[in-house]
Amino acid sequence: MSATTQTPIIPIKSSSEPPHVITPDAATVFATRAERFDQLAAGHTLSDWLHFLAAITRAQHQALQVLPPLALPAAATLALAREHRMPPLPAQSWPRDPLWRKSLLQIITGISDAAPEQARQDLARLAGYDAERIEALAERVLHTELYGDDAALLPYVAAALQVLWTAGAARLGVAEIAALDVPGVCPCCGFLPVASVVRRVGETSNLRYLHCALCNTEWNLVRVKCSSCDATEGISYRHLESGDIKMVGAVRAETCEACKSYLKIVYTEKGPVDPVADDLATLALDILVDEAGYARSGPNLLLVPGG
Repeated sequence: MSATTQTPIIPIKSSSEPPHVITPDAATVFATRAERFDQLAAGHTLSDWLHFLAAITRAQHQALQVLPPLALPAAATLALAREHRMPPLPAQSWPRDPLWRKSLLQIITGISDAAPEQARQDLARLAGYDAERIEALAERVLHTELYGDDAALLPYVAAALQVLWTAGAARLGVAEIAALDVPGVCPCCGFLPVASVVRRVGETSNLRYLHCALCNTEWNLVRVKCSSCDATEGISYRHLESGDIKMVGAVRAETCEACKSYLKIVYTEKGPVDPVADDLATLALDILVDEAGYARSGPNLLLVPGG
């Protein structure tokens, strides 16, 4: 891992205001992620697992393409959310369309052949659960209670929930999503970010967006600032320089001395990175930063903690 470095704030070069929110493209978000997982798997020590994650993500894409249009909140409800700066599709209270469980079964069916033996057993067990038990697992995911009994089943449940919320965010669109008073949570669903992305938007480069772990919405956050506690001092960056890393510096851990948290940040200028896929392909960085005394501030829902 490299020595800790400080990165200066990069000024915006364009006079145009960058978009505060970027909603997911339902036609490409999961398909592109699946391709990235397969790219990262080549020659990786976790190759088989990354290929399996590609299969899960490809199944998410297929489930999203056949999902019927979702019923969104009433216009008055959306207006109230904008007025009070609240997420319009809150993860812990938006009524879930039962169609999400159909997406879950589609994902289970789509990945069973590609799954290793233990995963096939887990998938068969999950497929046999009734609606009440599956909904209870969904509540655990949406409250980030990712440990305990049936923890191995939660990434599959999360994958289906991601399909549902991504569909909702894509259909909702930017106009219905206002900036929140709490910048570290998703303005669409109120969930935590999985990582940051530094990208070019229009004529403006080096813009930083947090990427939602649930609905794939991205929202702008200034550099350099802790996404967990808003601190602007004591921010530093660490990255891997060897091992399975194909693009050195494309993924870094942004650490905060104020709250001792960290979150990955990926740089699109380095290549075709994906915040979810590149995060999981750099678990060695998580281990090193964790050993240095920092706790991760946002989950990757396709990972079983400690698994």
